[in-house]
Amino acid sequence: MRISKPLLRSAPAAAAAAALALTLAGPAVAAGISVSTTGSTVSVITSACTQVNGQWGTASLLGGGQGSFSQGRQVALSGSASGQSAAWSNVSPGTYTVVVLCANGSTAGTQSVVVSTTPSPTVTPTASPTLGVMGGLGGGATDYGTVTLVAGGALVGTGIAATAWYLLRRRDRPQHL
Repeated sequence: MRISKPLLRSAPAAAAAAALALTLAGPAVAAGISVSTTGSTVSVITSACTQVNGQWGTASLLGGGQGSFSQGRQVALSGSASGQSAAWSNVSPGTYTVVVLCANGSTAGTQSVVVSTTPSPTVTPTASPTLGVMGGLGGGATDYGTVTLVAGGALVGTGIAATAWYLLRRRDRPQHL
């Protein structure tokens, strides 16, 4: 089997595109945090923090131009020893950085996230049909009544009788050479 050169040249680009698609498809994971977006909601999950004085820590959502943890929108982490989470709703489209600071002062992780303007699909209900499908040959779904059926049967019967009569008359004729 021979592999063409254009195929060999495009293979690394295809692999890079597939890797990028897989990276963008799932939630981002970096240094103990997992950041995801759903519409205009950004959420973060971690299991890196320990509880100190009843607190797990704080997560901050930093927008463009915000450089420190205190400048972002801060939300307290909630959860249990197996996992903590925080969420921000009504986030405008753009690129943000999520920083999670545990209650003991350590940073659980930092991750960038993009909130897109892709609208969610809307489903509108439609009216259900009240009658069946009008299918068939020549109005097969319409009832024309008994008179029409008898008239059609008479025409078909007449056609069959005329064909039989013609074929029999033709056979009785003498063949001339």
